[in-house]
Amino acid sequence: MDDALAAPPPKGLKTAGIVALVAAAGVVATGTVLRFHETREAQTWSDARSVPTVHLVAITSSAASDTLALPGTMQAWNMAKLYARVGGYVSGWYKDIGAPVAAGMPLGRIDTPELDQQIIAARAALVSAQAHAGLARSTAARWNDLLTDNSVSKQEADEKNGDLAVRNAAVLSARADLGRLLALKTFATVRAPFAGTVTLRSADIGDLVGPGATSQQPMFVVADTRRIRIYVNVPQSYSATMTPGLPATLSVPDYPGRSFTAHVVGNSGAIAPQSGTFQVQLTADNPDGALRPGGFAQVSFNVRGQTQTVQIPSTTLLFRAQGTQVATVDATHHIHLQRVTLGRDLGPTVEVLSGLSPTQKIVDNPPDSLTDGQLVRVDGGARG
Repeated sequence: MDDALAAPPPKGLKTAGIVALVAAAGVVATGTVLRFHETREAQTWSDARSVPTVHLVAITSSAASDTLALPGTMQAWNMAKLYARVGGYVSGWYKDIGAPVAAGMPLGRIDTPELDQQIIAARAALVSAQAHAGLARSTAARWNDLLTDNSVSKQEADEKNGDLAVRNAAVLSARADLGRLLALKTFATVRAPFAGTVTLRSADIGDLVGPGATSQQPMFVVADTRRIRIYVNVPQSYSATMTPGLPATLSVPDYPGRSFTAHVVGNSGAIAPQSGTFQVQLTADNPDGALRPGGFAQVSFNVRGQTQTVQIPSTTLLFRAQGTQVATVDATHHIHLQRVTLGRDLGPTVEVLSGLSPTQKIVDNPPDSLTDGQLVRVDGGARG
C-alpha cells in the first residue's frame, strides 16, 4: 500500500501541463490583441462620426446700383382732431365720415346753458362797473373844481381821482371777462380748420362733451389728403444719399401693380440710437385720394450701391453673446467665427456692411454647438 502511494507520476504529465499553460496564455494574448484592435476601430469610427459635416455657400457682392425698398407709413398733409372747447350737450352734427368740407364749414353744434348764464352775468357785471365808473368820474370832476378855490383839500381830490382809476380798471376787467366768455361761445359751433375730408365722427346728439365730460375724445377728425406725407426709417449707411429732391416710387396693397411718385423733402437730421435708422420724410400728390393716411406703403429708392457691402443668406447667421457672427472654414477644415455688421434685411438674404469679403465662403445652417477652431468635414462644396 505504501509502495503504491510512493510510486512516481506518469511520464509526460509535466510536459502536458506546460503545454496547456502556454496554450492558455496564447488564447488570452490573442483575445487581448483582438479586443484592442476592435476598441481602436470603434474609437476611430466614433471620432469620425463626431466631426460635423457642413455645407459652404458663396458670398454675393452688392451691385453698383441698387433699389432700396423699405416700408413707410403715410400721413395726411394736415390732420386735426377737433375736441369740444366748451362743456355742454351735442345738439346736432352736420357732416359725417367721408364728407368733403371747406375751411370754416360747421361740423357740429353744442348747447351751452351754463356758459349762456355766465355771459348774462358778465354783461350785468360790465353794466354795473360802467355805472360805478360814471359816478366816480363825475365825483372826481366836482372835487377837482372845488380844489381850484381850496374848498376841499388836495388829499380828498386825490382820493376821488384814485377811485375813478379803480372804477375804470374794473370796467376793463368786466369787458375782458365778457369778451372771454363770448369767445368761448364761438366754440359752441365746431368748424373745419381747413379744407379736407371728415375721417372720424364720434359725436352723437345728446352726448356730454367738453371739460365736464367723463372722458375726452375728438368729436371730429379732419384730414387734408390732397397731399400725403410718407415717413421711412432708412439704415444709417444710406443716410448720406437721402438728399431733398431724391425721387422714390410708392406701392400700396390697395392698388396692386400701380405705382405713385414721391420725393424726399426732409429728414430728422439724427440717427435713432434704438434702431440705428435715419427718418426721412417724403411727399406725394394725391389728387384722387388713392393714398390713405395711416396706411402702409412700400417705398423704393434708386440709390448707388455700396461696393464694400456683400449679401449672404439669412440662414448663415449665428447670434451669440459676442454679437452676430458667421462661420468660415480654413484650408485645414477648421472653423473660424467672424463677427459681422448687418445692414438691410432683404428677407432670404441680409446685407453685411463689414466683416466679410466676396472671396470668402461661409457655413450654411451652422449648428448652435459650432465653436471656433472646431474640426469639420466639408460636404458638397460651395453653393452660390
